[in-house]
Amino acid sequence: MMSISSPRSVAQSNAVGTLYPLSTVRCVGPVLFRDQLARDIACLLDVDDEVLSWSCRSLSLSKDGQVYKPDFMVERADLRFAIDGVRDDEAPPWAKAKSIDAGFPYEAIAASALPRIRLKNAKDLLRYARHEAALSDRIRLLAALDEYSSLTVAEALVVFRETKPVAGLASMVLQRFVTMDLDERLIGPETIVRRKRD
Repeated sequence: MMSISSPRSVAQSNAVGTLYPLSTVRCVGPVLFRDQLARDIACLLDVDDEVLSWSCRSLSLSKDGQVYKPDFMVERADLRFAIDGVRDDEAPPWAKAKSIDAGFPYEAIAASALPRIRLKNAKDLLRYARHEAALSDRIRLLAALDEYSSLTVAEALVVFRETKPVAGLASMVLQRFVTMDLDERLIGPETIVRRKRD
């Protein structure tokens, strides 16, 4: 990663505040969201099956004594790349080129481009990111899915005995034991749950 000592930052006077939901599952390092747009992008990264991990503002790009840090560095199995939210106080024009020069493709995402249903589902799931399904509940659900291939959310919730059902199921989705469609409609009792297969 490119870095420079004691530089002047550009477009970085953004306040870093507490944004919801509070928990993450694949963030490596400090959680430093510039604004709600960055938080929303991070929610989507946490439910993207191709994303192994991501970090906040960990890439320093520099030019002529100025430094700019994109919102995220994202790691997939085949690629590491930078993601930035599109704002009024946009990234300096040289940021994309410097990121590419450093070997990291650069993607800028506007709030209007975020998939609204998937984002709402991601936020609902991430409310339970600090929970963990008890081993017995996890085994019961995975065994049931092996037997029936799929269950509705309503059917899956009945399986949980030690863990609060919604918290347990949400944690298993976030930990990639099971999967459900997050794009078509909001998660409901009829949403189909399947075992995650690599």
